[in-house]
Amino acid sequence: MQFYNYPGTEANSESFHYSQTVKIGTTIKTSGQGGWDVNGNVEPDVEKQVAIAFENVEKALKSVDERLSWENVYAVRSYHVNVDETFDMVTGNFKKRFPNHRPIWTCVEIGKLGIPGMVIEIEVEAHYPF
Repeated sequence: MQFYNYPGTEANSESFHYSQTVKIGTTIKTSGQGGWDVNGNVEPDVEKQVAIAFENVEKALKSVDERLSWENVYAVRSYHVNVDETFDMVTGNFKKRFPNHRPIWTCVEIGKLGIPGMVIEIEVEAHYPF
């Protein structure tokens, strides 16, 4: 196994003893990615927070290999504080980022996420064909 972090997540890796991404053979898995910036601040605007969470997933994938993209993603799990509020935002991002395929998806509403103010976390699994 090889573990990775992208710029801006090193402090959390040290403080909380976890990594953003792991590569096991030809499989890549990310930890839950939220709508935080490089300083760890959570975006208060819900729609922007969802978009940033998707951007952070991409950063996590690219921390393993710059060639990885959403095209390699085959499974998504999304955790929502209010699924009614964020569901359509997520499906809109799916349509934008997955124009050529439709990954499997598990969507769960939960009571609280690990960082105050976060409304969503997204984790993915991807195939590493390189």
